[in-house]
Amino acid sequence: MKKELAKTYSPKDFEDRLYHEWEEKKYFHAVIDKKKKPFTIVIPPPNITGQLHMGHALDNTLQDILIRYKRMQGYCTLWLPGTDHASIATEAKIVNAMKEEGITKDDIGRDGFLERAWEWKRVYGGRIVEQLKKLGSSCDWDRERFTLDDGCSKAVQKVFIDLYNKGLIYHGERIINWCPNCKTSISDIECEYEEQDGFFWHINYPLADGSGSVEIATTRPETLLGDSAIAVHPEDDRYKDIVGKMVKLPLTDREIPVVADEYVDREFGTGVVKITPAHDPNDFEVGKRHDLPIIHMMNDDATIKEGIGGKYAGMDRYEARKAMVADLEAQGLLVKVEPHKHNVGCCQRCGTTVEPMASYQWFVAMKELAQPAIDVVKSGELRYVPKRFENGYLYWMENIRDWCISRQLWWGHRIPAYYCQNKECGHTEITLDGISVCPKCGGVMKQDEDTLDTWFSSALWPFSTLGWPDEDSEDLKFFYPTSTLVTGYDIIFFWVARMIFSGVEHMGKAPFDTVLIHGIVRDANGVKMSKSLGNGIDPLEVIDQYGADALRFTLATGSSAGNDTRYSDEKVKASRNFANKLWNAARFILMNIDGEIEPGLPEKLEQEDKWILSTLNNTAKAATENLENFDQGLAAQKAYDFIWDQLCDRYIEIAKTRLNSDDKETKDNVRRVLVYVMNGALKLLHPFMPFITEEIYQALPNNTDSIMVSPWPVYTEELNFEKEEKSLDRIFALAKEIRALRAQLGAHPTNKTNLIIETEYTDDFEQGLVFVEKFAFSKDTQIVTKFEGDAKQYSQIVVEGARAFIPTGDLVDKEKETARLNKELANVEKDIKIISGKLNNAGFMAKAPQAVVDQEKAKLENAMAKKEKILESLEALN
Repeated sequence: MKKELAKTYSPKDFEDRLYHEWEEKKYFHAVIDKKKKPFTIVIPPPNITGQLHMGHALDNTLQDILIRYKRMQGYCTLWLPGTDHASIATEAKIVNAMKEEGITKDDIGRDGFLERAWEWKRVYGGRIVEQLKKLGSSCDWDRERFTLDDGCSKAVQKVFIDLYNKGLIYHGERIINWCPNCKTSISDIECEYEEQDGFFWHINYPLADGSGSVEIATTRPETLLGDSAIAVHPEDDRYKDIVGKMVKLPLTDREIPVVADEYVDREFGTGVVKITPAHDPNDFEVGKRHDLPIIHMMNDDATIKEGIGGKYAGMDRYEARKAMVADLEAQGLLVKVEPHKHNVGCCQRCGTTVEPMASYQWFVAMKELAQPAIDVVKSGELRYVPKRFENGYLYWMENIRDWCISRQLWWGHRIPAYYCQNKECGHTEITLDGISVCPKCGGVMKQDEDTLDTWFSSALWPFSTLGWPDEDSEDLKFFYPTSTLVTGYDIIFFWVARMIFSGVEHMGKAPFDTVLIHGIVRDANGVKMSKSLGNGIDPLEVIDQYGADALRFTLATGSSAGNDTRYSDEKVKASRNFANKLWNAARFILMNIDGEIEPGLPEKLEQEDKWILSTLNNTAKAATENLENFDQGLAAQKAYDFIWDQLCDRYIEIAKTRLNSDDKETKDNVRRVLVYVMNGALKLLHPFMPFITEEIYQALPNNTDSIMVSPWPVYTEELNFEKEEKSLDRIFALAKEIRALRAQLGAHPTNKTNLIIETEYTDDFEQGLVFVEKFAFSKDTQIVTKFEGDAKQYSQIVVEGARAFIPTGDLVDKEKETARLNKELANVEKDIKIISGKLNNAGFMAKAPQAVVDQEKAKLENAMAKKEKILESLEALN
């Protein structure tokens, strides 16, 4: 028994039911079939702390469109889902929850904390997965992965060992970005820079021999407690006599040397800089060159250290700054203060100003890994869509710094490094097996407390999730490299770049061939959605109100590769109205079918049948081209235009006459065409609106399986009825303009008017006369090659290949008609100016493909002809 469609479109009635049915029947599950070509997408794993937001909704809608499209094309498709452990974000959530209980990490220890973390993941970690299902995401949930699961952890450990053995992972002291709030190191790209108002404090450092003082300028006077030297340029004649001397470090009892280094800019400030190796990356390098001590003057929370800070010990860095500046002024060492704008790094996670700090951390040496990842993009093995994003990627990779991968956190992959606690030995052992006794001295070995950067594990996502390092994994052999990565431009450097160099290094191949970049979802005014602004939209609320299909279609039609998109209630309401129109059209077809009908098309096709079939055929061709070029928005619009304009507003209206015929063959033939065309339209729409297309498809006769495994519509020459398609397109174009004029003038549909059509396509218009009169609300229509009447008595419509004359007295007065024609003339003159500008532009003519140039020339020719006709009409009218 075929299901019946409810009287009203109500997505709540079937969306959840259909998704459950798809899961039950394993439509999402990929079974390796070597006869088929694989198409693989790995999901950008959302954080287990996450809740579905509009960015997730857009990202996963675009992925699902590609997967559903390729599945229907016959590929062996795998959309591999999973979640990220998100070390900093998750640990912060758990610590905050513990804080409310009055408990700290130290109170319960590492093991106790990890028990809580895993329980938190069990309770909350699957929330976003269920939300993705509400969106209709057709992921292979049987293969769902987690960055801390056993398989991914095994891959992380092997990569760490392999890179360490190659000398590409090392432990050393370097300047890192330290977040005093999160109390962990963060990588360079987790630092967001913002311009802040600050000051230059000019301070005198007295020479130790009493011969004078040296003026320096600094934006961070509190760090002078960590100064190891002051530096001048070796060729600066102003200071050559003091190089090698000692100066008294203000506010302390220490003396520090004056060194000469080419790092110093003679033209900036006073030409003298303070050197604080522990708290500035450039000073750190100067310190290494001059063997200066690294003096750590801050604690992990950015307070001043005991033993270094004297009276300032325990103060926050900014509190200490105020106190120190006041003391410098009191001692007569503060020369002046100048306003100064400068870029300040802030933690991307919490917004706290980052502290550059010398620290022993684990690093990945990047230069050797970066070059092959540069080469795969330059060679075209891997491409970005749009291509402009390759420029930023290449610039970052070509100027990459070593990656700090250690984090002072407990939730994550613990670094497999063990240190001998015997200070005289100090042996370090890298092992996955654990070790408690030092193989060198027999002393106690202790594992590193730190964990790896979250992005270290997600960098391996395209192959760790497919079974690597198990070389015998069938999934790895068949589905790697994956096909397309879909992601936002905001994580190209965090994630995409790291996946590329990891894939090339460990698999010998780039992890995907295409990176499809999308923008962010903004509100209706173009403002970025955020909690603080209160303009965020909850996708689940939208789905509850309008259905997942309406949200998906809104996001799809509003997006183009690399660009931001705007969301508004008006758009999603329009998408729901479209779904409602499709629902009603399907119900009309089903109500006119008595039982089963013969599958396929009838042998006898009328003119309108050939027109709709040819239009569907060409729509399928165009939509396929759009999807192959990653223009999902254009493909969705093609499906929309066909269903709304051609199928619903025209063909179904035409079909009603034949459905009311007493001739059984006439009725059966049009029924078969209606079902055939509706099936094709549903398939074109399915990747964008999977639920409504499935519900209708299953209700149509002769469909026994899911639409998602039905074949994608393919262009065929057998259904290319060019003559009939062009003929009726011309008629409908004219009728559309006539209806627009009538609507503009308020003419009632029952007020049918006489009509004269002047055209060179007289045969076409005579053959389609019934359609002219139906859609143009005309009667006694004449088709002529040359209008011979008194033009002053007629309102006129001009389209390509035809001009229509309607008795003016029936519709409008002369003044209004003149104004309308003048407005139309202004529009066509504007079009002519724009097109002529293109064709007269040497740059456009040199770069544009010949087909595009020819298309513009044809547009100009048509516009000029239209102008001529309008001028004729104006002349005749006046």
